[in-house]
Amino acid sequence: EGMSAVDNVANGLLYQGVSPADRRERSIAALERVGLGHRLWHAPNHLSGGARQRVAVARALVHDPAFVLADEPTGNLDSRSTGAVVDLIHGLHAEGTTIVVITHDPGIAEALPRQVSVLDGRIEHDSALLAGVAS
Repeated sequence: EGMSAVDNVANGLLYQGVSPADRRERSIAALERVGLGHRLWHAPNHLSGGARQRVAVARALVHDPAFVLADEPTGNLDSRSTGAVVDLIHGLHAEGTTIVVITHDPGIAEALPRQVSVLDGRIEHDSALLAGVAS
């Protein structure tokens, strides 16, 4: 609660043995990447719900992952903040980051380039197969 956005994002790098200066630099870069360069030193209680979600995305991106699993990334957000997070997902995808979004919101799913519906552990629908794209 009392950590700034920069410290919040940098915290996960501590356990990887990253130096304090590099943690800060990488944290700032990740926050700038998600559009929060102007909120680096704000505590969570001074951030909107959408900004907090983007801090969470930055926490994942700071590790330079091959892919990101985003479980209900727009849950409990207003429509404006939801739009900002969906735009962020599209931007990250355009930059080459693979993002798997898990959602129960059909509107969010429809806004993404590929939809895979799973029921009882089985794939019910895969839009890539319908479009003739190999999975």
